[in-house]
Amino acid sequence: MTVTVRALRRGDPADAEGFARIRHLALPFVLFTPESIAYDLEHAHPDSHYQPLLAEEDGEFIGTAQVGVIYDSPDPGEAYVNVYVHPERTGRGAGGSLLRTAEERLGALGATRLHAWVLDEPANRAFAERHGYRAARSAHFLRLDLANGDLPPLPSPPPGVELRTAADFADDPRPLFTLDAETLLDEPSDVDREFTDYEAWLEETWRHPLLSHELTSVAVVDGRPAAFSAARTDGGTWYGTVMTGTARAFRSRGLAKLAKSDSLHRARAAGFTEAFTGNNSGNGPMLAINKWFGYEICATEVKYVRELV
Repeated sequence: MTVTVRALRRGDPADAEGFARIRHLALPFVLFTPESIAYDLEHAHPDSHYQPLLAEEDGEFIGTAQVGVIYDSPDPGEAYVNVYVHPERTGRGAGGSLLRTAEERLGALGATRLHAWVLDEPANRAFAERHGYRAARSAHFLRLDLANGDLPPLPSPPPGVELRTAADFADDPRPLFTLDAETLLDEPSDVDREFTDYEAWLEETWRHPLLSHELTSVAVVDGRPAAFSAARTDGGTWYGTVMTGTARAFRSRGLAKLAKSDSLHRARAAGFTEAFTGNNSGNGPMLAINKWFGYEICATEVKYVRELV
């Protein structure tokens, strides 16, 4: 049996379906759909050199990798490779083949430091360390039972604060871009990133097929978006918040909790039964907010980094 690695083909539904299926099995806490896989490949910024990879064995897809350059970092040479293999097809060489292919591609593009997320399990961590990666920070995946849990009541907005949704900004989403760009600067990360390209943000975030404008809640103060909680769904049963933040001028007023609470209540009213989110393990304030909502940690991942010589 021979494992081969190749690039995911644009416009190939079978490739996108296979990639999404493996990711769902290996990483059920993050939403991937065939449509989102195809969209990410088609609309990625040219400078990201984004290329998903598939590993095949005798015609069966058994592994995946997301590979690209962190083009919006002010530090040159930053790149990423995230490898996930079908849980029942490990130990066949797919992970190593995917990683070698990705490293060769990124090295040829001038990458000097590679970032890789790895589930916090002994075999996964040993794989990363065996290939020269060193552990850095960690992050948690969290789950909330919307159907049977006790979601705290939606707080009343403070005077001067209004709750809206992203759909209310459909005619001009730039204020949300400004808010997203500001909050990104304070998100815990090993890599500095800057949102400066509005058109790229429209393509990669605002128009993304998984972003729910109706379930993304925004706290507005004096007409200005001050805090938000961005939601993604598959249009069916899966709901998750992917970013919650507050502009610096409006912090310590409970607006992030208010926005997230509004999004969660909207999701439950829409029929969603469970919610997922993720937090850096060192982000105490956001972990406390999620604990207040009733989220529980369901898995942990570790960031691994390798310097390319």
